Amino acid sequence: MKLILACAMFTAPIWGATCESLASLGLPNTTITLAQPVAAGEFMPPGKTAGGPPPAVAYKDLPAFCRIAATLKPTSDSDIKMEVWLPASGWNGKFQAVGNGGWAGVISYSALAEALHDGYATSSTDTGHVGATGSFVTGHPEKLIDFGYRAVHEMTLKAKSVIDAFYGAAPRMSYWNGCSTGGRQGLKEAQRFPDDYDGIVAGAAANPRTHLSSWQIWLAQGVLDPHNYIPPSKYPVIHKAVLEACDAADGVKDGLIEDPTLCHFDPKTIECKAGDEPTCLTAGQVEAAKRMYTIPRNPRTNAPVYFNVEPGSELGWSMLARGPEPFSAATDQFRYVVFKNPEWDWHTLNLDSDVALADKIDDDTINAINPNIKPFLDHGGKLLMYHGWADPGVPPLASVNYYKTAVDTLGGEAKMSDSIRLFMVPGMGHCGGGEGPNKFDMMSAMTAWREKGRAPERIIASRAGRTRPLCAYPQVAKYKGTGSIDDADNFVCAAPAKPPVPKVD
Repeated sequence: MKLILACAMFTAPIWGATCESLASLGLPNTTITLAQPVAAGEFMPPGKTAGGPPPAVAYKDLPAFCRIAATLKPTSDSDIKMEVWLPASGWNGKFQAVGNGGWAGVISYSALAEALHDGYATSSTDTGHVGATGSFVTGHPEKLIDFGYRAVHEMTLKAKSVIDAFYGAAPRMSYWNGCSTGGRQGLKEAQRFPDDYDGIVAGAAANPRTHLSSWQIWLAQGVLDPHNYIPPSKYPVIHKAVLEACDAADGVKDGLIEDPTLCHFDPKTIECKAGDEPTCLTAGQVEAAKRMYTIPRNPRTNAPVYFNVEPGSELGWSMLARGPEPFSAATDQFRYVVFKNPEWDWHTLNLDSDVALADKIDDDTINAINPNIKPFLDHGGKLLMYHGWADPGVPPLASVNYYKTAVDTLGGEAKMSDSIRLFMVPGMGHCGGGEGPNKFDMMSAMTAWREKGRAPERIIASRAGRTRPLCAYPQVAKYKGTGSIDDADNFVCAAPAKPPVPKVD
C-alpha cells in the first residue's frame, strides 16, 4: 500500500490539499484571488465569455487542472499578478514557469496551456502591470524593478509553495522556458537568482535591453526617412537576391543560409538603373538596406553599440522598418525609463551620450549581461539558448555574443559544453516563423540533459514536411551529398568551414 501511495502522489493531491482550500493558503505578501478547479477542455481565457467564440484548440485539449490566481506585493507599490496551473492528474512531478514578450503586462496563457498539456505544474506573471507599453514606469520605480526581475523571482517562490501545498510534495525539478523578453528573463534568473531553476531555456533574448532599444531607434532614423523608405512589397526582391548570392555557400541550395555571417551581400547589386521600379531599389533604398545589415557604432569611440539583422531576414523587416514610428518598445524605453518624458523625440537619439545614460539608469535592472553564472551551474543548472538566424527584431548575434562571453568567462567552450549550449536556427524569425524548419522541442532536450545527462548535440526542427538538425554552436548542419535535402538524416553536425564570428564586446 505504501508503494501505491508513493506513486500516486504525482497524479493526484492525495497527501496535499484540495484546489478550493488553497484560497486560504498563507504566503508572504500574497493574496490568493482565485482557487478554482477547471474541468478538461473547459478553460476560458479572461475576456472570453460563455456562449461566445469557442476557446482556442490549445485550450480545448487541456486536461483538468486547479487554477490559482494571486496578487503579490513585495513592496507597497507592487501589484504583481500571477497564475499557477496544477494538473488534477498525471502531474510529472516537475514545475515549468513560462516567460513574456515585449513589456509583458499579461499572463502568458498559451504558454501555460502548452506546459500543462505536457504534464507540468506551471506559472506565469504579468510582471506587475497591465498593458503592453512602458508607461507604467512613470512615477513607479518599484514597478520597473518588478518588471526587470523581481516579479519573476517572487512568482517562482510562490508557485513552488503552491505546488508543495497542493501535491504535498515540492517539484523534483524546476525549469524556465521563455523567448524574447522571456529569454532575457531566463538569463536574469540564472544571473541573479541561481537557485530558482534547475534548467533554463532562453530563446532570442531581448538583451541587453538598453542597447537593443538604441539600435532599433537608430535603425528607424535611417530606414524611415522618406527618401530611403523601402516599401514592404520590395522585401521579397531583396530576399531573392540574397539567396541567389549566398544560398549555395553552405554546400546545398535549399532556400536557407546556414551561417548568414559568412554572407556578404551588397544591396547595390539590385539598384535601379533609372527611376524607381518594383523589382529594384532606388539609391536611397539601397542605403536603407545597407543600414539594416550594418552594426551601429558610437560616433565618438567607434565601438559597436549593438548588432545587425542578418542576410536572410528580409521577409520580416516589417517588424522594425515598416513605420511610420520606430518599434514602440524601444521608444518607450527612452521616453519612460531614460528621459521620463513621453514627448521625447526619437529623432534626437545620440548613440554616445544617450546610450551611456540608458546604461547608467538601468543599473542591472533590466539588462541581463553578467556572464558569470557559476552559482547557477554549480548546483547542476543547465542553460539552453536558441535564436533564429533570420530574426528581424532581435539580432541573432546578441545571443551568440552572450554565449561566447559566458563560456569564455567560465573556462572556455570545451569546459562549459556540459553546462551551456546554444542552437542557431537557419531561416527562423523572432521566436518562430520564417522559411526554415522552426518547430522543435527544446524542453525535451533540456530535461534529457538535466535529468539523464544527455547533452543535446542536435535537435530536430521541422516545417512543411522538411526536417533539419539544429546543431550545437558553433557546429553547423552539413549535407552529406546524397538523399533528400528535406530529411534531417541526410545532414551531419560538423565544424564550420570558416571560424565563427568573433565575440563583440
